[in-house]
Amino acid sequence: MAISLFSPAKLTKYLKITGVRSDGMHQIEAEMVSLSFGDKIVISGGYGIEIIDEDNWMQSLGVDITAIPLGEDNLMSRALRLVDRQAHIRLVKRIPPGAGLGGGSSNAGAVLRHFGAGGNERKAALLGADVPFCVNGGRAIASGIGEHLQSLSYRFESYVMLISPFGVSTPEVYKCYDRIGTGGKDPVNHLEAAALTCEPRLKDSRAVLAEISGREPYLAGSGSTYFVQGTLDDFDSELEIKQLDDFRFADISDGSTKYRLVETYSVPRAV
Repeated sequence: MAISLFSPAKLTKYLKITGVRSDGMHQIEAEMVSLSFGDKIVISGGYGIEIIDEDNWMQSLGVDITAIPLGEDNLMSRALRLVDRQAHIRLVKRIPPGAGLGGGSSNAGAVLRHFGAGGNERKAALLGADVPFCVNGGRAIASGIGEHLQSLSYRFESYVMLISPFGVSTPEVYKCYDRIGTGGKDPVNHLEAAALTCEPRLKDSRAVLAEISGREPYLAGSGSTYFVQGTLDDFDSELEIKQLDDFRFADISDGSTKYRLVETYSVPRAV
């Protein structure tokens, strides 16, 4: 029997680097929330991973889903091995790679949760720093490398995210952070200066969202997504707003570059 799961995007509202371990892993303090925007997973009998671009969502963002690995290195495959299970996974992809929204970690977390590993942060951390939060989601303060979680009470909040037509490599951002730090500032996201250095186009992304929203945008984690609180209806702009799944979106252009605005809201823990 096929089982349908929701794999919510993870929004990092603030992120501070608090130290570096002897193995080179960075210690953090960050507030993370789960969103109504995310991927859809169908688990059934069999073997293998199938990724679907439903509604041409990824193609219209300029993302080639065939570049996403389907083999043993995929985080969902690793999650299955971690719990000693086998399954066929059909993934409807909404969260772009490199967006800073924890797509792969959320997919792995959904698999672990389905097979009874929810709440086991130590096991989840074997797959990646963001996976412990993504197993159950909700709202929490993450510390250590992400494996220590302090759950917070659910609070409904709306956000608008600007998704750029490119991703940013998390390992490269951390390498850059080791060279330049926070750029001499104490920003909401300690990785922003490093991300801007790795991917200068982020300056344009931030400027586009600031102009259309009239608010100061914040960078989501180490990726290419900027966000503000509020809804698309708050913007003083004539947008063609569309509904898809449990979120709304609108496409905008800045010269030859197309961006996607996604309106979403926080959701409670999955358990």
